[in-house]
Amino acid sequence: MKEIDTYRNKNVLVLGLGKSGFAVSELLLKLGAKLTLNDKADLDENPKAKELEAQGVRVIGGYHPVEMLEEEHFDYLVKNPGIPYENPMVAKAEELSIPIITEPEVALSCSEAPYVCVTGSNGKTTTVMLTQQILDHHLQKSGHHAYAVGNIGVPISEVVTKATKDDILVVEISSFQLLGVTDIKPKVAAIVDIYNNVHLDYHKTFENYVDAKLRVTKFQDSTDFFIANFDQKDILGKEKVTTKAKTQTFSEKDKSADYFIGDEYLESQNEKIIKIDDIKLPGIHNLQNSLVAIAISKIMGADNDDIKAVLTTFSGAKHRLQYVMTLDGRKIYNDSKSTNIEAATVAIPSFKEPEVLIAGGLDRGFTFDDLIPLFKKHVKAIVLYGETRYLLADSARKAGIKDIVIENTLQEAVPKAYELTEPGDVMLLSPACASWDQFRTFEDRGDYFVKFVKELKTK
Repeated sequence: MKEIDTYRNKNVLVLGLGKSGFAVSELLLKLGAKLTLNDKADLDENPKAKELEAQGVRVIGGYHPVEMLEEEHFDYLVKNPGIPYENPMVAKAEELSIPIITEPEVALSCSEAPYVCVTGSNGKTTTVMLTQQILDHHLQKSGHHAYAVGNIGVPISEVVTKATKDDILVVEISSFQLLGVTDIKPKVAAIVDIYNNVHLDYHKTFENYVDAKLRVTKFQDSTDFFIANFDQKDILGKEKVTTKAKTQTFSEKDKSADYFIGDEYLESQNEKIIKIDDIKLPGIHNLQNSLVAIAISKIMGADNDDIKAVLTTFSGAKHRLQYVMTLDGRKIYNDSKSTNIEAATVAIPSFKEPEVLIAGGLDRGFTFDDLIPLFKKHVKAIVLYGETRYLLADSARKAGIKDIVIENTLQEAVPKAYELTEPGDVMLLSPACASWDQFRTFEDRGDYFVKFVKELKTK
């Protein structure tokens, strides 16, 4: 870890005691900051809060002491990425011109290890996992490692203290996190894709969302690299205006991009890299994710043997078209990360076999008619649950699906879906909705789905 003085003897307020809030607090203590931590939840019995208090952190729980921001001087506010800017503490900090940052800003500023950053509406977690495994395969030859960190679930602050200059950090970074960075400079930055109707409840407009994503390359210079989606022309134009880095492109269909999906191989303009039939992950979107991982990994020193070793064996990130099991000839997949319509449009066409689809969840006010063409082509039967079950049923009827089953809960939906399958079919959970009507997180939803599937084996 680099010894930096940015936060030494500075008064820093950490807002939110989640996983990243705790990790960045410990890191800031190492960097010599004077810390106050605030969370509106009651922290009296919280073991992490007590641990921080024992290290000298002032912990304030149960409410937001907005007046404190005027009564005391704070040099920085480090907020949990999920906390909206309308939060009274954040709004007051903005009013007082207190710099508002997120955990990646702190952690990456003291990283001795070079790092790459991946963002996007869909596919960023799979891309990060592929990239990390390829680079780790490469670095292990010299006794070093690549670490997957960030929005993937491991706070960057936990890893920067041990990663050396000969290691690499592969950072998944969300639009929420990117809003709170002012000077990150990844060696390679990549935007897998950007879709509308994603996180607009947080960003308010699509333009704001795009601007947040573009911050991943905003502070790069000509010694860095930026990987851009050649197929999203409107976004590509904005990226070219924003970035100062050397740009490489990838495409699902255009062979003039730097990396592209060929007839039989994933290719670059210089070579055929790996045979498509040898790649274990299903779906054309995972070929796109693989192209991004290949582009990043080659810049960072990996070779085709490293790439092939991973792409021929990697079977998927948890909750992202995750293969669960084959039960009496039916392949079952968990795509609980499908928290929006765009993610479902990627998952549904991933299989050649007939599909029985389970979908539904939080109602954000959208219709699902964009899914009608995919329903017609791929879905033989559909089981719907949650707040959006009737909206989805309307689109399924328009698609001409004959078997439409409506249930209240996911637990009820799983055995009904299995009853509609035949040997050779795929049973797919791809909700097309956020999980919060019935579950805390999409991970929670996916774990329950796997549990309910395993219960089918005992019936």
